[in-house]
Amino acid sequence: MSRKSIGPNRSARLLLSAAAVGAAALMGAALPAHEALAAPLRWAAQNDVLTLDPHSQNHSTTNAISMHAYEGLTRYDRQYQVEPALATKWTQRGPTSWRFELRKGVKFHDGSPFTADDVVFSFHRIKQPVGTMHPFVAGVADIKKVDSHTVDVILSAPNPIVLRQFVDFRIMSRTWAEKNKAINLPDFKAKEETFATRNANGTGPYRITGWQPDQRITMVQNKDWWDAKNATNVDEVIYTPIKSDPTRVAALLSGDVDLLSDIPTQDVGRLKADGKLTVLEGSETRTIFIGMDQGSEQLKGSNITGKNPFKDKRVREAMSLAIDREAIKRATMRGLSVPAGIMVAPGVNGNAPDIDVPTKVDAERARKLLADAGYPNGFEVPMNCPNNRYVNDEEICLAVVSMWSKVGIKARLQTESFSTFSPKLQAFEYPLFLYGWGVPTYDALYTMQSLARTRVGGADGSGNYFRLSDAKLDQIIDAAKVEGDVAKRNALLKDGLVRIRDEVFFIPLHHQVRPWAMKKGVTTPHRSDDRPEARFTTIK
Repeated sequence: MSRKSIGPNRSARLLLSAAAVGAAALMGAALPAHEALAAPLRWAAQNDVLTLDPHSQNHSTTNAISMHAYEGLTRYDRQYQVEPALATKWTQRGPTSWRFELRKGVKFHDGSPFTADDVVFSFHRIKQPVGTMHPFVAGVADIKKVDSHTVDVILSAPNPIVLRQFVDFRIMSRTWAEKNKAINLPDFKAKEETFATRNANGTGPYRITGWQPDQRITMVQNKDWWDAKNATNVDEVIYTPIKSDPTRVAALLSGDVDLLSDIPTQDVGRLKADGKLTVLEGSETRTIFIGMDQGSEQLKGSNITGKNPFKDKRVREAMSLAIDREAIKRATMRGLSVPAGIMVAPGVNGNAPDIDVPTKVDAERARKLLADAGYPNGFEVPMNCPNNRYVNDEEICLAVVSMWSKVGIKARLQTESFSTFSPKLQAFEYPLFLYGWGVPTYDALYTMQSLARTRVGGADGSGNYFRLSDAKLDQIIDAAKVEGDVAKRNALLKDGLVRIRDEVFFIPLHHQVRPWAMKKGVTTPHRSDDRPEARFTTIK
């Protein structure tokens, strides 16, 4: 078998492997299914999926559920290394050409066979402009069928992380989509739906049997899964979104929930002390930050007319200097955060301690910068924040708004569920907002290309809701996309991250820490992408 993959750099690999091995050692190895009776996994977290369509929304919870039903050509093992999934072998035939041999005998949940036609169809579907999953096929010019179980992937330029991208390029049945009139993606921000929005038909280890929004998602084990020999004893998964922190914790303590992947920071200590529970501590490769509209000529809802304060670097820097990240860590996060200086977390290729240095609070300098920029009395602007997506998201926003008020920036806070926040964000309705960004590829290009590249369609700027456009940064990102030399590529990633930091295009607050709690009989490894996987889970 010929498999060539370029993943995180060596230090990142060590970090990831150590985290995964440590978690596995703490929890014990997964038992084979025949050694434990079949049991349901009752899993709860604070927010719901946005859709069941695997090509529509790049949202972590949505992807975490989708991956149980839908699979990619590749997948991650326990140490986040790429391994075969719907493809059994891949060969790099040239700098821009890969041949993938597909797994034979695989069936979709409706019983229809998986073939090359489904891969080609899924590629063209995921690229439709109304979706936000473009980063997972970034740099792929075309996918062509060779025969029923072989495809050629044609790249627009050399792409050193294509195998990692393909983990989240999930394959849908062409015939099922055609039968159910779901060939085209719905426009999520316009609240459009298709049959695939609320129904699923993948090849994965679990079949989704129902979704009641904001109530529950149910799944049953796929007995015909191609990797059934490695299936665990979790024969059913019941996912329940519970927005309220006290209600979520009460569900775990009462035994109504087996696994809680959103622990309120104030409850971590007492859950650790509970002898009936196990708490897995782990950092997530997600950075929480403040985003700003830097492209509009005038900010929506601001008292400043005729110009946009966020276009001025001095204003952006002042806003960053006004924030006491250590205070947020201490008081709001109760120690469960890593103050951030750059836009990718430790464990992501590109992060390095010498550049990930958080900005220290300096209110006096912030006020001077605002005065120098022409705002000696500050200004007013709306601030939008989800209240059920990130750890203590609303509380973080309250703290930041209070800190800004001390330097004259009056941010009028508005909070809402992520299910309504997300489509408004994608419609560019917010001039200032809290956001979080994880890195499922474990490579900084994913963040820079999605968030910081000028938005021109496809993966470039797919998550750029800031109207950010910087020619020098675009050049760095475009060069990193195609650089095959690891050392040169890593230098480009560093240059891009440093430029983003120094120009204050975003205001990073912290890298998120995400502990999980579970009943003693539950065995699962902590995942730094914040995606519990039932295929790695057993219940006694």
